[in-house]
Amino acid sequence: MEPTVRRTNWRALLKSWDAQQASFNPGRERRFQAMFDLLEAALPRRFTALDLGSGPGSLSVRLLRRFPQAQAVAVDYDPVTQRIGRGALGTFGGRLTWVDADLGSPGWTARLPSARFDAAVSTTALHWLSEPRLRSLYRDLALRLARGGVFLNGDHLPWGTASPGLDRIDLRVWRQCVHGQSPRGEPEWRRWWANAKKVPALRPYFRERARRAAQHPKHRPPSLEVHEDALARAGFREVDVVWQDFGDRVLFARR
Repeated sequence: MEPTVRRTNWRALLKSWDAQQASFNPGRERRFQAMFDLLEAALPRRFTALDLGSGPGSLSVRLLRRFPQAQAVAVDYDPVTQRIGRGALGTFGGRLTWVDADLGSPGWTARLPSARFDAAVSTTALHWLSEPRLRSLYRDLALRLARGGVFLNGDHLPWGTASPGLDRIDLRVWRQCVHGQSPRGEPEWRRWWANAKKVPALRPYFRERARRAAQHPKHRPPSLEVHEDALARAGFREVDVVWQDFGDRVLFARR
């Protein structure tokens, strides 16, 4: 049972989430736009998309507004952000389904409400996965996307060993972008999480979040070349970057 001390303003929490995300990624909306422009060109008006690592549904709700005949399935393993999304967006008129699943873990696709999807999208999420987990995710995804379906990953994707010099420069630029937003150098996302912990209705979800986080040790985010190789090995075609702002990219693949 959630505490009932006072009514929680879920929409305000979602709005503040978007603000802190934009604070360290000023090209966020342009990245969304590029992803949707490609979906519009590649798919019919009526389609169903998987939102992988959806958080509170920022990508899903934008997609559903852009495509009035589309449906979305928001998948995440973070109980805090999913609770905020469900509270702020609900089912979006029956077009949005929430799924609690650990991406890339054995059997995670069994929680999905459908056997086939037309598209899979993700933004600022898959860098949390280790390389083995990412490769497993892409293999599972290849079995769930319809033939001709598309995958789009909008995220900060490091160059990796293919271009070590660019990778070092990119890391410095990224750190400056993140830490330069606060006068004291504190990232806005860290401040957001500190404030969210003070919300009474979220306390049980934070306890569950801490338990789940202990199962996933930190690791270096997979590089662009790892993503490209993993998608190709999983059976995807036409794997390539379709939008880029230095290390901030949209990676495309077709099933």
